[in-house]
Amino acid sequence: MDRRVFLALVLFALVIIVPSLIWPSKPVRRVDGQTDSLSQATAVAESVRADSSHPKPPSATLPVSPSARLSADTVWVTTPLFRIGVSTRGGTIVSARLAEYKSFARGDSGKAVELVPAGEPFLARRIAVGSDTLDLTDLAFTPSARVMSVAGDAGTLTLTAERGASAITLAYTFRPDDYRIGVKGQITGLSAAGAQMLVGLGDGLRNTEADSTGSFRDYAVVTKSSKTEKHAFSSVSENERAIYDGPFEWAGIKSKYFLVGALATEPGQAQFAGAVAVGGPRPDSAKGLFGGKSGIATRVSVALTLPVPAAGDFQYSVYVGPLEHRRLAAIGHDLDDANPYGWAIFRPIIRWVSILVTNILLWAHESFGMAYGLLLILFGVLVRVVLWPLNQKAMASQMRLQAIAPDLKRVQEKYKGDPTRLQQETMKLYKEHNANPLGGCLPMLIPYPMLIALYFVFQYMIELRGSSFLWLPDLSRYDPTFILPVVMGLSMFALTKIGQRGIPPNPQTASMMYVMPAMMTFIFLRLSSGLNLYYLVSNLFSLPQQWMISQKRLKDQSKRSGTS
Repeated sequence: MDRRVFLALVLFALVIIVPSLIWPSKPVRRVDGQTDSLSQATAVAESVRADSSHPKPPSATLPVSPSARLSADTVWVTTPLFRIGVSTRGGTIVSARLAEYKSFARGDSGKAVELVPAGEPFLARRIAVGSDTLDLTDLAFTPSARVMSVAGDAGTLTLTAERGASAITLAYTFRPDDYRIGVKGQITGLSAAGAQMLVGLGDGLRNTEADSTGSFRDYAVVTKSSKTEKHAFSSVSENERAIYDGPFEWAGIKSKYFLVGALATEPGQAQFAGAVAVGGPRPDSAKGLFGGKSGIATRVSVALTLPVPAAGDFQYSVYVGPLEHRRLAAIGHDLDDANPYGWAIFRPIIRWVSILVTNILLWAHESFGMAYGLLLILFGVLVRVVLWPLNQKAMASQMRLQAIAPDLKRVQEKYKGDPTRLQQETMKLYKEHNANPLGGCLPMLIPYPMLIALYFVFQYMIELRGSSFLWLPDLSRYDPTFILPVVMGLSMFALTKIGQRGIPPNPQTASMMYVMPAMMTFIFLRLSSGLNLYYLVSNLFSLPQQWMISQKRLKDQSKRSGTS
């Protein structure tokens, strides 16, 4: 039974994890020159089709890209957390540098993380009023300040513009300890039916990681209505328009470690009616495993639909920052689930285990000041100590089954022609010897939600990003020397070898003893070094228990041989 469980887990890893990890393609470059796929007004109409109370947008085009004829200045706002560049052309965000995080992308030389891609600003807005449309990126705004520094109290940057009889006001509020930016605005001259605003979130985030291919794999649109949903960029085909029906409390674009999103979570704020995503071209430099176009998508243009009442007032906030669990959890509204762990079927369990593990590691790091590498070692030991009784119970059950194996075989031969009697005698034999055929499997299956959760925690926990330990430059990335996965594979071989002591020889078991450790080593080569470190420690700490169990098995066999 243990062999079947182990095989099932290995196949699970092969099918789900391996394809996206062990065949790294060449570094992916974003493709510039994408056509303005969101310029069709039908995108707005489709995104609000679920709400019949909204006026139908016009059939005219709604340009998103800023007009090349309009000159623009950049207003720089600096807080302890980031430096934001706000353009006077449309009031868009053209730069967002995070002071506390360094970029590992090629050519950045350790600069602060920049989230805004070149030429694709955040918060490009356009308004549909009856048969008229207004693209705010065609307007030159006058800012209330040219430079702002926010260190103590919150600061507000106001931008104003006029177009005919309409006056437009945008106000951004910055706080020194928050990655959220408050957004308020007013547009005068709307009809009694109000209007629809399309709020652009750009076409993805700027790559911040050394492994650009792996980074782009994690790009996704995330939305929250009754539940959190993730739509990977790769699920939106080139030039495909994907419509996501709201209403949404929040929606955004995420990478592996960072998020840009719009939030309507405060009382009285109108929620976003829907979202539209248009797939960009797949880069030629990212080929699939067997040639052709790659499934890796580097660009997907995303915009949200926001209803604006006749008074012309609108309000929401924008999050531009890290996928930091505690910070997002403090905001509430399940924003900490913007980077969903695991696959949908397992997520309800994996999420809570992941939250528990993350909080334990953060608490220990803050309370004792220990390096994350050392904490992963201690955590691996702790988990093994907790699981020790379960492993003992599983092994004891296996030894009882092994002890009655000869009797079980005689019963099967005697009653092979009578299934009903065979079942009765088999159950009687189990009861007499206090043996349970599932007793060796169930205790070993219980820890696996923890193991799956740890895979996602160590792969995506931003606190491990850039954290070095011993020769490992970054616990969130694979070991560049491959020492850890190789030693981890050797430790798995040792565990299997010791575990076979006292078990009758079996050709299939003997082959597994070599094949499985080699296969798992191959799988772990490009997984995070933090994950490798944890599993290595877990295996090493299991060796004494495995040795003790095998010794007891040999003694029991010796006793049975002496009495027979």
